[in-house]
Amino acid sequence: MVKVEIDKNSGFCFGVVNAINSAERELKNGMKLYCLGDIVHNSLEMERLKMLGLQTIKYEDLPQLNHKTVLLRAHGEPPVTYEIARNNRIKVIDATCPVVLHLQSRIKDCYHEMKGKEAQLVIYGKQGHAEVNGLVGQTEGTAIVIENPEDLEQLDFHREIALFSQTTKSLDGFRLIVDIIKSRMEEGVRFRSFDTICRQVVNRLPNIKAFVLKHDWVYFVAGQKSSNGKMLFDECKKSNPNIFFISDSSEIIDPLPPEVRTVGVCGATSTPKWLMEEVAARIREIIKN
Repeated sequence: MVKVEIDKNSGFCFGVVNAINSAERELKNGMKLYCLGDIVHNSLEMERLKMLGLQTIKYEDLPQLNHKTVLLRAHGEPPVTYEIARNNRIKVIDATCPVVLHLQSRIKDCYHEMKGKEAQLVIYGKQGHAEVNGLVGQTEGTAIVIENPEDLEQLDFHREIALFSQTTKSLDGFRLIVDIIKSRMEEGVRFRSFDTICRQVVNRLPNIKAFVLKHDWVYFVAGQKSSNGKMLFDECKKSNPNIFFISDSSEIIDPLPPEVRTVGVCGATSTPKWLMEEVAARIREIIKN
C-alpha cells in the first residue's frame, strides 16, 4: 500500500495568514474591500477570496479610488502608496508582515545615514517583486537591486556598500553574494551586509528538504507566481529529483511508478492547506483506481 503524507510544516506563513484573516474579517462585516495586488501568489486561493467579495486592483487603479477601503498585503508598500491613500481619503487595512515592516525601517534609516555620501545601498532580491518595490521605495528609488552574481557588475567596489536582502530569498544565495562583494571590495572601503531573510522561511528550508528525502515521490504545490515557491522547489530538487511542481490537483494525471511506496505533498508559504489536502486526495484516488 502506498503511503501519502502532507508536510505539516508547509503552508501559509504568519504574514500571509494575517493578511487573509484581515481580509476575511472586513468581508464578513459586509464591507466593500479592494486589495492592491494579489493578497497571495496562489490563483486558487485568490479565486476563493474573490467569491467572498475581495476585489483585486492594480496600482494604476488606486488613484481612481476615493473614500474606499483598500487592504495592503503582507509584501509591504513604498511610501507613495500611503501618500495616494491619504490624498484620496482611502481607508487602509495595513496587513504588511511585521518582518517586512522592520526591514523597511532599517533600510530607510540606512538610506538617510548614507544620503549625500558616495555610497551604494544594495538589495538582494527579485527585480519588480512587490516586497522589493516597497524596499526600494524607502530609498526614494535609489537602491540597486541584485538578483544574481552577474548583476554585481552594476556596483562600484571603490565606494561604500550596504547590502540587505528580500525576506524570502535563499540564505545560501545571500551568503554567496556577500562573499563575492567582499572579495572585490577595494581595500579600506567599507562594506556592511545585513542578513534580513525571514527565519520562518530559512527554517522551513531544512525542514522541507528533510521531508522530501523521506519519500520516493513528491508533489510540490505552489502558484506559478510564488517567488518563495520557486526557491523552495529548486532547493528540494537538489535533495530529491523525483519532485514535481504543480499548482493544483488536476495536473496529476499519470499513475505512480510501480516502485513508489511513499508520496509526499508539500508547498510554499503561499500554499493553502486545503489545496495540499486536495492534492493528497487526488493521489489516493489514483492509487485506488
